[in-house]
Amino acid sequence: MHGSQFSRRGLFTLVSAGAAVVLGGTAAATGRVSTVQVGGTISAIAVSPVTGLVYAADQASGAVLVVDPDAGRVVSALAVGGEPSDVVVDTDRIYVANPPGGTVLAFDSQTHRLLSVVGAGAGASAVAIDPQANLVYAVSGKTGTFAVLDSISLTQQDLLPAPKPGLAGIALDRGRRRAYCTSPTTNSVEICDLDQGAFTASVPVGASPTGIGVHELSGTVFVANSAIHHMSIVDGSARAQVKTVLLRSEASSLAVHQASDVVYTNGGQNGLSRVDGRTETLTGELGLGVNPGDVAVDQRTRTVYVTDPLHGTITVVRDF
Repeated sequence: MHGSQFSRRGLFTLVSAGAAVVLGGTAAATGRVSTVQVGGTISAIAVSPVTGLVYAADQASGAVLVVDPDAGRVVSALAVGGEPSDVVVDTDRIYVANPPGGTVLAFDSQTHRLLSVVGAGAGASAVAIDPQANLVYAVSGKTGTFAVLDSISLTQQDLLPAPKPGLAGIALDRGRRRAYCTSPTTNSVEICDLDQGAFTASVPVGASPTGIGVHELSGTVFVANSAIHHMSIVDGSARAQVKTVLLRSEASSLAVHQASDVVYTNGGQNGLSRVDGRTETLTGELGLGVNPGDVAVDQRTRTVYVTDPLHGTITVVRDF
């Protein structure tokens, strides 16, 4: 932790009693909302499944900020360098993509000690993890390559050739051994068979898809299309888009709460939209008064975290 960095940020917390939907046509919703000021330019966030700490990749400082949402403040920082673009957390490790270096950095999630810097292909920018298989996957927004990293030896196991010019997001269906990757320039989702180690299908979706998530029990894939006002729903087995859900604005990020099969996305007007994955319908909107960026959900508590990159804040939403 660098003292000057945090004094410059002027860390504080603003708490409001709640926020409500102001848009018509959708079920009204409320939530308990608080805001943590962290500074910087937050590109991605992730939640620890063990501690509930939030990890925020800050491109401005080249660090991952560790946020205690209960205390409402930044409690530590992991030095990455470069411009960290994505972060994932499991029970033991934190993995951070650093596109300028073409690397993924691995940290110990308990001590926050840097364990290794692993080559992941030029421009590696988005990561996903399969703890049971001891594998980490990284895709490149620059070249579209797909890296397979061994999380035990912390070495590159494979680097698959680019299926498309660049891949923006990645989500895993670990049970069915598939990876789904968004390709913004071709308006498609590219499907990788993880056992074959090859891309086997391409599914047309909406304009400029970026964020992506999978409900692992059903195998349903949800896609945030950043240049059109709808979310795509893809049947992974049929390898086809089966429905679209109209949103109030373009969406670039989403998070799936696995137990409830509810999807949270930044495709609301200055806030969040909530989609029921079982009925495939929009069920709520929550105005936050910010331009929402990345979205993450705590799988234990269903607390939702939303970044505001323009103002250096993370909004904490409970009971939505």
